[in-house]
Amino acid sequence: MTAIQAVFIRAYEERTTPKPHTVYRIDIQANVRSWQMWRRYSEFDDLHTELVKATGSPPPCSLPPKHKFSMLSFRSQPDAKMLEERRQALEEYLRAIVSAKEDKWRETFEFKEFLGVPIGKQGGVSGGGTLAPSQFTSATWLDEHAELQAKLRDVWADINKRDALSDRGDVSAAHKSNVGAKSKLAGVLARIGALGKGLQELGLGGMSEGELQRRTDMVARLQDDCEKLSKVVSVARHSSARATSSTSGSTAFARAATETDREALLGSAAPKPARRVFGAPPQETESTRPLDNTGLLNMQQTQIHQQDNQLSQLTTILQRQRHLGEAISSEIALQIEMLDDLSGEVDRVGDKLHTTSKQMNKLS
Repeated sequence: MTAIQAVFIRAYEERTTPKPHTVYRIDIQANVRSWQMWRRYSEFDDLHTELVKATGSPPPCSLPPKHKFSMLSFRSQPDAKMLEERRQALEEYLRAIVSAKEDKWRETFEFKEFLGVPIGKQGGVSGGGTLAPSQFTSATWLDEHAELQAKLRDVWADINKRDALSDRGDVSAAHKSNVGAKSKLAGVLARIGALGKGLQELGLGGMSEGELQRRTDMVARLQDDCEKLSKVVSVARHSSARATSSTSGSTAFARAATETDREALLGSAAPKPARRVFGAPPQETESTRPLDNTGLLNMQQTQIHQQDNQLSQLTTILQRQRHLGEAISSEIALQIEMLDDLSGEVDRVGDKLHTTSKQMNKLS
């Protein structure tokens, strides 16, 4: 749950309906926003039970026991000191889960639901399924979009790791990294569908047309990125399969070969690779020299992906500039119309003054 930065319980209050009870205010701080949740102790107890059931082990910090407050229901006023101790203990309980080295407790659907974290899918322990699109708000939709972008960056990281392992000849580890990238990509595709449906609900809820169009473009870019990543994963998988079938000899063939190595292996009579017809021949660089054909193809696809991302950002900026220009043009047209009306009024007043001046001259 990377969106959560900190959790605090800074206050509590007594409520009388449906019967007297105490609720605690949980302040949650995320990357781009913060919100509050009110929970009573019985809900903390239910959460603890669900976490143990879902993960098979209790969280790193124990929940404060019930017996400390077992006599509260028989008192006219709860003891402030005891309530403060419970508040501190509950805050330590939540913060221990958020900051734990293992993420199995905070990644459960039950914990995210308890804190009101709006996500596109349930945690890995509870399986698949997505939240209803109507649960998205304007801010939480942006949180989900940012998290999906982070997931796509993780996929690219796995692909780069796979390529590095493949260059070192570690075919098994490279295949494992490629499988991990494919699995993460499948999860992102499922969540993009929920994000699109949530945007439709926000549009029906009164979101402005300009903001709706901007977010529609954001979803489209995510889909384009997923499509490109799918091709990269698929091409790499086929390439690795061909490489595995052809590497029955020395491991030198699994490594990237330089131009000198190719000549030594193939002989001077080997046909030279085709070059460009027009312009100077392509120059080798430090980044391309150690790469073979597959490595060059992957590097080129990565660069194309980065250029596409930059082009998409530039397109978004130009669209905003166009909308701004259209708004300025409409405002200028309105001002011109108002100036025309004012000019007409000035002309009419001038005519009246001229007529009045003539009448005054006749009287004098």
